[in-house]
Amino acid sequence: MDSILTSIKKLLGIDSAYTHFDDDIIIHINSVFAILNQLGVGPPEGFRISGVGETWDTYLSDEKLLDDVKTFMYLKVQLAFDPPSISAVLESKTRLVSELEWRITVAAESKKSGS
Repeated sequence: MDSILTSIKKLLGIDSAYTHFDDDIIIHINSVFAILNQLGVGPPEGFRISGVGETWDTYLSDEKLLDDVKTFMYLKVQLAFDPPSISAVLESKTRLVSELEWRITVAAESKKSGS
């Protein structure tokens, strides 16, 4: 499975070999993991990355939920790291983040209740 850091960098349009912003991106990724933990997703003790070694499958085994989590992660990191300058794009991405947060919460609650 893909490295979490590498896949988010790719979505941000940053070449995997370019490491100048890695520390900044890692901080934002770990903040989003804290949010996901509060939403009930991932390991109960939380999750964080320190570099390219951590992969998506070490974080979450539910592949259907993982697709939403990856998109949520990318958008949250982009909004923190490099927000769009066009207000309509910013608003659209912010709405999508809210929708994904709701969907992830519903999926996590359904999984806990066994539905």
